[in-house]
Amino acid sequence: MIREMCSELWRYRHLLYALTWRDVRVRYAQSILGIAWAMFIPLAMMAVFTIIFTLFMPIPREKTGGLPYAIFAYVGLLPWTFFSSATKVAANSLVANRNLVTKVYFPREVFPLSSVLASLVDFAVGAVVLAGLLVVFRTGVHPTAFLLPLVILVEVLFCSGVGFFLSMGNLFYRDVRMMYEVIVMLWMFGTNVIYPLETTNRTLTTLMNLNPMTPIISAYRSLLFHGTHLPDGRLVSVPPLDLGAFGYATAVSMVLFAAGWIVFHRSEFVFAERI
Repeated sequence: MIREMCSELWRYRHLLYALTWRDVRVRYAQSILGIAWAMFIPLAMMAVFTIIFTLFMPIPREKTGGLPYAIFAYVGLLPWTFFSSATKVAANSLVANRNLVTKVYFPREVFPLSSVLASLVDFAVGAVVLAGLLVVFRTGVHPTAFLLPLVILVEVLFCSGVGFFLSMGNLFYRDVRMMYEVIVMLWMFGTNVIYPLETTNRTLTTLMNLNPMTPIISAYRSLLFHGTHLPDGRLVSVPPLDLGAFGYATAVSMVLFAAGWIVFHRSEFVFAERI
């Protein structure tokens, strides 16, 4: 079944591409900053949390592995913003495209997938700011950074899996999107986005690692900075990649993606009736 679904999606790859770029254009249409909003949002959040956690509730620098808090926070906020944006837009993707859903047949999964891919474009634009921050703070990256595409792929699978279920749920019950807005806000504070995982006790760390986004964000920091040096020559003490935790996140993402896609595909025939 999966092979048939992949083959069908491949046949409609040009539609997926067109919908992705349509989503990118529509998102920033008639805005002054345009796609620069993809840089501004995580950068603004980084500025707010940097002020809070350096002036009012300072996190010791050794807890961030010696990294400047601004860089530490941004490396967490960038993938989190991608996840939050992708899943929230995917949740409304079927309802927002009701005119297309009720017309000629094509695989409806292109809608949540295009939402995720459009947010991935934002992620790529936001990465430009990260490059600038590394220059400003004179912080290098480790050669293992070349493995980041694997982490991004795992996050894309996780976002897509969540998006499949959310888009179906929101089609049948419009409350789902509103409830998810609250859930994803709380979810961020249960993930090591703005604070190091090492500030929690061992039991809480284990529980937090059950949240797949925690190992994913830890992987970004580990691959970028573990083994690098600060401008003063000190070694960055960001923990190495936890293969067990990241393997768990990868397995969950793959299962969630496959399960979400199969359930979504099998439910397509009722979408036009319920929209």
